[in-house]
Amino acid sequence: MEKIDFEKGNGLVPAIVQDADTRVVLMMGYMNQEALTMTETSGMVTFYSRGKDRIWTKGEESGNYLRLVEVRADCDRDTLLIKARPTGPVCHRGTDTCWEEGNENRLAFLEQLERVISEREEEAASGEGKDSYVASLFREGINKIAQKVGEEAVETVIEAKDADKDRFLGESADLLFHLMVLLRAKGHSLGDVVSVLEGRHRNTR
Repeated sequence: MEKIDFEKGNGLVPAIVQDADTRVVLMMGYMNQEALTMTETSGMVTFYSRGKDRIWTKGEESGNYLRLVEVRADCDRDTLLIKARPTGPVCHRGTDTCWEEGNENRLAFLEQLERVISEREEEAASGEGKDSYVASLFREGINKIAQKVGEEAVETVIEAKDADKDRFLGESADLLFHLMVLLRAKGHSLGDVVSVLEGRHRNTR
């Protein structure tokens, strides 16, 4: 990471903490060079407390730590974006965030799932993951993966004609999952599909 401009803020820079998975902003604190170094070396997000005039690791008293995923500096190198995974409520009031918002983004899970699918593809290519269903699909090739998407699509349509909500949602989940595997096998992602939808939306307005 590039050198951070601590001098501009008299030795401190704002550090905005974002959940690495949901992308929800959790809190904001301040870091000096020591806090940043400790964060990077320990893997636990650490701040400089202006009120206590000392270094403190988030969760050192409550046990609700922030596990570091990534540190990024802004364009002026005087503000940090800390991507982390919380182990519990972040705010001292017991809420998920310091803005009393819930830390939830259900669709963000799809990005996690895409990463897992990508890892299974790599395992299949290296001969690992022999017990993995997804790796086995990649080893069998594009025809098998496409066949599974077709099977799940038919089963979803069949369940759509009935009133069993759980079975319909289950088949829908199977269809989406296998479509994600097929996209990965073709070198694409859900983001590429979203780009197509966005383009269509712009053209119809």
